[in-house]
Amino acid sequence: MDMTQDEFDVNYADALENILVGLAQHSDIDPQKFFHLACVIENLRFFSPVLYGAIQQAKEESPSE
Repeated sequence: MDMTQDEFDVNYADALENILVGLAQHSDIDPQKFFHLACVIENLRFFSPVLYGAIQQAKEESPSE
């Protein structure tokens, strides 16, 4: 069963949030570096439609099993 774009978007955002939470809870992370990484991860959120489209295109081009 394929995910809809909305389902993919929700799961992708949740995965990125889990990465941020994991990094925030790690005591060895420098706060300044965490801030920069958080900005990068937040910007990755905007690529959800692009990633979904690429995955769908790859599925369409691959031979069915």
